[in-house]
Amino acid sequence: MFTGLVQCLGDVVEKRDMGGEVRFSVRPRIPFASPAAGESISVNGACMTAESFRESVFTAYASAESLAATTLGSLLPGSAVNLERAMAMGDRFGGHMVSGHVDCVARVATMEKDGLSTRFRITFPKEFAPQVMPKGSVALDGVSLTVNRCGDDFLEVNIIPETIRSTLIASWKPGSNINMETDLVAKHIQRFVQCRLAGIETWDNKPQQGAGITEEFLRENGF
Repeated sequence: MFTGLVQCLGDVVEKRDMGGEVRFSVRPRIPFASPAAGESISVNGACMTAESFRESVFTAYASAESLAATTLGSLLPGSAVNLERAMAMGDRFGGHMVSGHVDCVARVATMEKDGLSTRFRITFPKEFAPQVMPKGSVALDGVSLTVNRCGDDFLEVNIIPETIRSTLIASWKPGSNINMETDLVAKHIQRFVQCRLAGIETWDNKPQQGAGITEEFLRENGF
């Protein structure tokens, strides 16, 4: 689990192609304290397992599925990446709940100054619209952000100078592809409602005739 608060930038120092899969070596610009093989690290919002550490450089393997669902495949030696280590029990929770499971690749449509901040419009596949809401949370390239406005296939965020300065957002421009993770709670609610409307009890996957959203169901669940 992550918070979407980028801890530092890192640099890809090696990329080894393995027939549709890739192994990366990444050097954090701020060395990690007490790094451990097997720990989870968010790389541009995608949860990766650190296979090993050597002189602060960690290696991580990206499967074909990871490459298909994210922008990781476009990384090259010298590419900068956003890094966040997984939360430890008792850590300050300063962003929002981020799983590191990228939902889709989104695209920067426009950017313009808005006072001291910059307003970005991001477009994404329409099927993810139910998981995006005004004043809800979204993770873009692993950065926890608040949605200002949204529509069927876009959202807008305002990003302050400090966030731009300290993350990969400084390199965004119209046309940039970015990793997007929608709100974790919204995803669970959408799935739950879909299953209820279809008459499926999600905990055992047994069809229930006559189920769905009813007045009795809403009362039982506090509505």
